[in-house]
Amino acid sequence: MSPEKITLFIADDHTIVRTALASLLSLAEDFKVVGEASDGRTTVEEVLKLKPDVVLLDISMPQLNGLEAAKRIRAKSPRTKILILSAHDNEQYVMQVLQCGAHGYLLKDGAPEDLYAAIRAVQGGKTFFSPTIPPSVLESYRKSKDTSPSVLTSREREILQLVAEGHTHQEIADLLFISIRTVDTHCNNIMKKLNLHDSPALVTYAIKNGIIGLPR
Repeated sequence: MSPEKITLFIADDHTIVRTALASLLSLAEDFKVVGEASDGRTTVEEVLKLKPDVVLLDISMPQLNGLEAAKRIRAKSPRTKILILSAHDNEQYVMQVLQCGAHGYLLKDGAPEDLYAAIRAVQGGKTFFSPTIPPSVLESYRKSKDTSPSVLTSREREILQLVAEGHTHQEIADLLFISIRTVDTHCNNIMKKLNLHDSPALVTYAIKNGIIGLPR
C-alpha cells in the first residue's frame, strides 16, 4: 500500500507562478495539489474547506495579505502547516512571518530541492527557513517574543490593506458585508492609533510594514 500523499494548497496572485509551482510539485510522488487561489480572502475560505496538509502562501496578495491569511488559517485550522514563499529576504519580512505563526519561510529564488525539503519538513512538524536567511534574524525573533502586539486589530489591518490597495469605503463595506459607517469608524481609529492623517500616509505605512507590496 502506497504512503498517503501530502496535500498542498498554492496561494499566489500570479497565475504563472501558481502553474509553475503545481507543475514542479507534480514531479514528486508524495505531493498532491488540491487547490489554488489568487487572493488572501479566497485562500482562507478554501483552506478551511479543503483542510490541506500544507499551504504554500505568498506574502503580497490582494484583499488580504499572506500574513493576515496565515493568522486566520492558524486560528481556525491549527493542523494545517504554512510555508511562506517570498522574494524578500530582509529581516522585517522574516520577523513578521515568524510572528504570524508560519512554519517556514522559503525564498522564491531557491532550488526545487529546497521547496521539496521545506514541505516535508513542515509537514513533519519541523520548521524550515531558506539557507540564505542570516541566523541573526532568527535569534532576534527569539529575543523579541515578549514584545507587545501590533496596535491594530486584525479587522483594522484588513481594512488598512484594502484602503492602501485603493478601494473606496463603499467597496470595502460591500466586500466585508459591513456598513460604510463602520468602515469610516475603523479608518478613523486606524489613523488615530498610527498618528497618520491622510490616505497617502496610510499607503506608505502599509508598504513599510509589509501589509501590501510595492507596486509592480
